[in-house]
Amino acid sequence: MTLVLRTIPAARHWAQTERTSGKTIGLVPTMGSIHEGHLSLVRRALQSCDRVAVTIFINPLQFGPEEDYERYPRSFERDRSLLEQEGVHAIFSPDVRVMYPSPPSTFVCAGKLGETLDGAARPGHFRGVATVVAKLFHILPPDRAFFGQKDAQQAVIVQRMVRDLNFPLEIEICPTVREPDGLAMSSRNVYLSAAERADANILYRSLKHAQNLIRSGVRDAATVIIEMQEMIRGVHSAELVYASIMDLLSLEGVREIDREVLVAVAVRFGSTRLIDNLIVAPVPSEPHPAGKRTKK
Repeated sequence: MTLVLRTIPAARHWAQTERTSGKTIGLVPTMGSIHEGHLSLVRRALQSCDRVAVTIFINPLQFGPEEDYERYPRSFERDRSLLEQEGVHAIFSPDVRVMYPSPPSTFVCAGKLGETLDGAARPGHFRGVATVVAKLFHILPPDRAFFGQKDAQQAVIVQRMVRDLNFPLEIEICPTVREPDGLAMSSRNVYLSAAERADANILYRSLKHAQNLIRSGVRDAATVIIEMQEMIRGVHSAELVYASIMDLLSLEGVREIDREVLVAVAVRFGSTRLIDNLIVAPVPSEPHPAGKRTKK
C-alpha cells in the first residue's frame, strides 16, 4: 500500500522514521501525469534504495505568465495507481498553499547555467525549478534523487546546486525513454493533435542527424546546427525555438566539437513546446601512419 502524504510534517515524519530504522531513501520528483519515463526512474530508484518516495507537485514558480500552468495535465488517481503497481512506498502530493503559504521572497538562483537554452526562452524557469527541488530535498531528505536525461539542463543545474550547497545526497541521471518513433516521452505530448504528433519526431530525427554528422567527422558546430535547423523548418507544423550544441558541464556553446557535447533542441507545435537532447562524442581520429616515429 502506497502512503499518500499531503503535508510537510507528515512527509518529514515518514522520512525520519525510515531513516531511523536504517533505510535508504530514493526520491523521484515529478509534476504528475505519470508516464513510462517517470516509471523508469521509479524502477531505478527501487533497485538502489530501500524506500522510494515520488513527489507530485505542479510547481507554479517554474511557469511563466503565458505558459500552461492552469491546463497542465492533472491525474492524481491514475498516477497513484501506476506508482502503487510499481511498489512506491510514499507519494508526497501537497497543495500549492502547503508549499507556498505566502508569496516566497527567497529563491535559489541557477546562475549562468539557467540563462541558456530553456532558461533564455523561459526567463525565471530554472529559478523556480531549483527553488522547489531544494525545498523537496529539505522536506524529504533522500540518499539519492533520480532525474531524466530528457531534461538535461535541469539535470546539470540540480547536480551543480547539490554540489555548491552541500546537499548530502547523490543525483542519478537516467536515460531518456522514447516512443517507438523516437519521440521523448513527456507529459505535454498529450497536447499534440494527430498531425502534430506525426510531425513531432522531427526532434529526435534532427538530433540523430546531428549525431551522424559528428560521428562522421564534422567538427564545426555551426555546420551541424544549420543542418538541424533546416530539417526542423522543413516540417510544416514545427516552429523552431532553438537548436544548440553545448559544453556538457558549463552549458556554453561550443565552436569546435572536440569533446563530448550536449546537442539540444526545442520545437513548438501550436501551443505545445517540446524539448529533447543527445549526448554525442566525436569519433577519435586515427593517427596517420606517417606520423608514427620508428626506431632506426
